[in-house]
Amino acid sequence: MQLSLRARSALRAAASPFHRRGTSHEARPRLRACTGPPGEGILPAGLRAESLPRHVAVTMDGHSRWARARGMPTSAGHAALQPALKETVRLSRAWGIRVLTVFAFSLRNWNRPKEEVDFLMGVFDRFIQDNVAQFAREGIRLRVIGDCSRLPKYLQKTAQDAEEETRSNSQLDLMLAISYSGQRDVLQACQKLAQKVHNKLVRPEEIDESLFANELHTSWTHEFPCPDLLIRTGGELRLSDFLLWQSAYTELFFTDTLWPDFGEAEYLEALVSFESRDRRFGKRKL
Repeated sequence: MQLSLRARSALRAAASPFHRRGTSHEARPRLRACTGPPGEGILPAGLRAESLPRHVAVTMDGHSRWARARGMPTSAGHAALQPALKETVRLSRAWGIRVLTVFAFSLRNWNRPKEEVDFLMGVFDRFIQDNVAQFAREGIRLRVIGDCSRLPKYLQKTAQDAEEETRSNSQLDLMLAISYSGQRDVLQACQKLAQKVHNKLVRPEEIDESLFANELHTSWTHEFPCPDLLIRTGGELRLSDFLLWQSAYTELFFTDTLWPDFGEAEYLEALVSFESRDRRFGKRKL
């Protein structure tokens, strides 16, 4: 695969023992085994398929600051999230990533001004509509996760239609977390299990990590519901209520790059950093 000069520079920088752009926490979910190599893909030199993350989660942050730095309205930053998202999806598929989960809009983001929220809903709707035909052709399966009941009806329909159109695909699972909360995800899983106990479908002592994980929104992806790597752009060093249960052992990578500027070079940097992590999953290294 031919790399841009910018991407090659990032690859060398990330491989340097003196380079540090992310913060690591050892990662592996106990709930379901996330084993096996990722799908076949066209990899840049320096990356090995067997050491790539199978599930990558991304928090898109910084598009508002990106717009302000350019003297543009916030809406321009929100609109600019689309090209970076499309490129991240394209690269994930090309490189054999099996699952990509993108934090697009948190449950608490509903507290933002109505005009901004309405604009963002339109951005998400356009992104899905503009790309669903390509997703269908290229084997990408789409799912919107979160409290979808709060989404405008037009976006609910767009999401449902896209999910139906791509439901048989298997090359890349793309989850868009819109109106999502990690805490609420755990809460709704508890409520579902409590109802099953009440209905005598399961006994309390039968509930374990695997059964609990089956009730989370990410169980839709089946094979790899737990992210191996979580990338957050924009310089903030926190999870912000994203995939809290699923990220118990996830490797974290933080970058100051604002989301609209996130591209091939930055993605490579995160993957090279991931390859360098010593993932022991609680075991002592011999």
